[in-house]
Formats: sequence, structure tokens, C-alpha cells
Amino acid sequence: MTEPVRHPEVQPSASDMRLVIGASSMGTVFEWYDFFIYGTLNAILTKTFFPTGNATLATLLFWLVFAVGFGFRPLGAVLFGFLGDRLGRKYTFLVTVTLMGIATAGVGLIPSADSIGLWAPALVILLRILQGLALGGEYGGAAVYVAEHAPPEKRGYFTSYIQASVVGGFVLSLIVVLGCKTAMSAETWAAWGWRVPFLLSLALLGISLWMRLKLSESPVFQAMREEGELAGNPFVESFTYPGNKKRIFIALFGIAAGLTVIWYTAMFTGLSFLTNAMRVEDSRAQIIVGLSAALGMGFYLYFGHLSDRIGRKKPIVWGYALTLIAMFPTFWLMGAHANPGLTAAAARAPVVVAGADCSYSPFATEQKTNCGRLLGDLTGLGVGYKVSSDAYGDARMTVAGKPLPLETYAWADKAERGKQLQSWLGEAGYELGRVTPSLSDSLIIGLALIIMMALSGATYGPVAALLSEMFPPRIRYSSMSIPYHIGTGYFGGFLPFISGLIVAKTGNPYSGLWYTWGVVLMALVVAAWGLKDGPPRDYGDNAA
Repeated sequence: MTEPVRHPEVQPSASDMRLVIGASSMGTVFEWYDFFIYGTLNAILTKTFFPTGNATLATLLFWLVFAVGFGFRPLGAVLFGFLGDRLGRKYTFLVTVTLMGIATAGVGLIPSADSIGLWAPALVILLRILQGLALGGEYGGAAVYVAEHAPPEKRGYFTSYIQASVVGGFVLSLIVVLGCKTAMSAETWAAWGWRVPFLLSLALLGISLWMRLKLSESPVFQAMREEGELAGNPFVESFTYPGNKKRIFIALFGIAAGLTVIWYTAMFTGLSFLTNAMRVEDSRAQIIVGLSAALGMGFYLYFGHLSDRIGRKKPIVWGYALTLIAMFPTFWLMGAHANPGLTAAAARAPVVVAGADCSYSPFATEQKTNCGRLLGDLTGLGVGYKVSSDAYGDARMTVAGKPLPLETYAWADKAERGKQLQSWLGEAGYELGRVTPSLSDSLIIGLALIIMMALSGATYGPVAALLSEMFPPRIRYSSMSIPYHIGTGYFGGFLPFISGLIVAKTGNPYSGLWYTWGVVLMALVVAAWGLKDGPPRDYGDNAA
């Protein structure tokens, strides 16, 4: 079965193309703003909706609920992909942006857990599900819509604006948060001001709908509708169309999984690493990450444009390979300059814990053994440690080889234990207060983040064009959305939770990066094997 490739006989004018790109991109910015504002405000939302008495557990629960939204993205891809291939690209992503805006505003209206108990996290989960469903339909609609308007020789460049818009949503979320915090007192922000960024999504929804209502339907979809060639069941045909199963496999494991973990590691792991492990003051960390992301958006456009000349495969494969080489050194560089005192103390005075049953469960509100309590206390402070192979006797802890007087440790009083441990570690040179990096250190941290953004741009910039070219027009919306959102939803959405769990279990603030490294290695192998090399072209044939 071979499907002819359709190119509109009348190409959109330059002004029409600007409207197509502008409306699609701005809608994507707003929709991802809605999704990312939850992650940007992780510290205050954790305290508001997930007060467990265990800071590590509360953080993990927060990121698990964050992942719930991603987990429902594939279902949204199936639902809205079906509608997009049957009813049209334009009206489908009008529905998705409306659903996202309403669900996001709803988060800002939920009372705290102190007020309504378990109903608070339950309502957050419900609204995150709605956000995930909406986002599952948004990306495919915007990407396909722009790709089907763009001339083939500029498809990579034009669709890269959609990719850069994802970063734009993250940057916008940081700008709004910082602006609100600046305009309010700290007390007002903590009491209710944090709700304002969520409620602002209604204004963004209005702007997005106004822009998108000015658009016409995709010319490719119009041609298929006029010729009576719309898919009967796009979901079923996505898995029965000749060659499509292999293409879906490559799109899932070789494209979506790899690019999304690099992006989330660059931004979400980067921000969490600075504010938690390195104890950088929140606003300074947000400014550094936000500026780095804004500057890094240019790499998405550059590599999208480059892929029009050298093909889609090369930037992606090169980006994966360089990520495997550069990721750990980049984060080591960030750590050395984010909190030099803490980094130097960890090297000069390593913490070693030993004792019977010396294991830590991040899901327990209180550990069962004294050795486990020590590990939990260290994890709560964000201090790295090693567990000795000497697993006998009472709990023991050394700092720089010197034993601490644990016979005076307040084992039964968690708050008092924290004070004692901070005092002991402070005497050993550990800087456990919030720090503000110097200008020179901030610039180096920003440079490290921009390196990660460049790697993300190489793997992410060409992708909307590549996925649009991989699948036949009649089932394009569904076929590209399903693997993309499974890959990003599960490999990427669960990244903060999985990497945070690895860090909590190992006591090493860098150990969570191994999850990203492993996924990127898998993606590199699949992409190198499965992606077609050479100039960009549509895959309107039976071969993958």
C-alpha cells in the first residue's frame, strides 16, 4: 500500500506562514506554560498539597503526581489524534488548549491539604490528568499543522519554532513566577500569591484562542477531505498501515524517549539540582535557568534549519553521542560553581555511615532503624554520603574520618536531630544555608546549562519535521502523537521521580543522571539503526 505525498498546489504567502507559525507557536508556549508552572512551583506546592512530615517523601509524591499528567498524555494522543485525523487539525488543537487552560486555572483554586485533607491531592491529580490529556493532543496538532503548511525545503526550520515554543513555555513560567514574587511580599506569596500564575492561564487561554481562531484548516487535510481519503479509524490504521509499526518503534525508542530526557535533565533536573542539592537561593536559580533556557532556544531553530540541509538523522545522532560524553562533566561543573563551599566540604570531609540494617526507604515517614534514620536525615539536608560495608553494631557516622558522638543524638525527635546534624556538619565546613553564587559563578553555571540546551536543541529541533515526514498524511496526527507522547510521557515524565529516587537511595546528588544516560544510550542505538540518512523526504511508502 503506497500513499502519494501531497504538497499544496498553492503555497501559503509569507504573511500567511508567519500567522501559521505565530499562532501555533504561541498556543504551544501558553499550553506548556500551563503544564510547567506546576513543576516550577514544586517547593511551595509540595508544602501545600503533600505535607507528609518527610521532606523527601513529600518531594517524591509531588514528582509522582507531576508524572501522572505525563502518564495520561498517550491517551490524549489517541483521543485527539483520532479527532485530528478525522475532523481536522485546527479545531482539535482549539479543544486541547481550552482544556489545558481550564485545568491549570483549577489548580490555583484548590484549597490546601490543611483545609480539605486528602481531597487536595486528589483534586490536583484529577486536574493533572486533564492537563495530560490536553497536552497529548496539542503537540501533534501544532507540529502537523505547521509541517503541512511549510514548503518541504524549509520544513525543519519552520517546525523548529514549535520545538522552541516548548522551551518558551518553561521560560514564561519562570518569568511569571519571578514577576509575581517581586511584586508581592514573601508572606503574601506564601499565603496565596503563588495561585496567581495558575489563574493567569485564563488570560493566556483567551489570547491563544483569539490567535488560533484566525487560522484556516491545513491544506493537506483539506485535500484529503475533498478527495474522500480520510482515515476510517486512525488509531487502528496507525498499527496496520504497511511499515508503520517499525516507524512507531523508532519514533518511540529512538526519538521521543531520548530527546525528552535530555530536555528535562537540562531544565527540570538542572533547576532541582541547584535549589536542592546545591542549596542555591530559589530566585537566583530560577533566573539562571530561565536566562539559559531563553538563550538556548536559538539552538532549536539552528538545528531545525540545519536539518533541512544535512538531513534529520545527523543532528539527532550527534546530539545523543555528545550527551553521553558531556552530561556528567557539565553537571560537575555546575556543582563546583553553584556551591563551592559545599562541594569542597564533600570532597574534604566525606560522610560515611555504617551499622546494622543500614538502608533508607524514601517512602517511609520514619525509618525503622537508627542507621536508616541517619540516612534519612542526611537525605533531607541534601548531603551526600557513603554507606560502609561494615554492617554490624549500632549506627555509626564519620565525617572526615572522625566519629560523631551519636550517643547524644536525639533519635526520637526528628526536628532536634536535624539541628544537631546541621551543627556537626557545619563544624566540618558544610555550608547548609541558602547560597547566592557570585556573578562569575552564575555565568559559568549558565554556560553549563546552555551546553545542555545545545544538546537538547540538536535532538529536539528537527523532530517535528522528522515525525511529520515519517508517517502518511491520512494517519499522521495519530501516528506521530502516540509514540511521541508515550516516549515523553513515561521516559520523560517519570524522570524527576526516578532520578530523585536514585539520589535518595544512593546519597549521591549526581547519581540520578544515570537514568538519563541509560535512556539516551538506548535512543542512540535505535536512532543510528532505524533513522534514514540523507536529505529530508516523506516516507510515503511501505518501508520504514
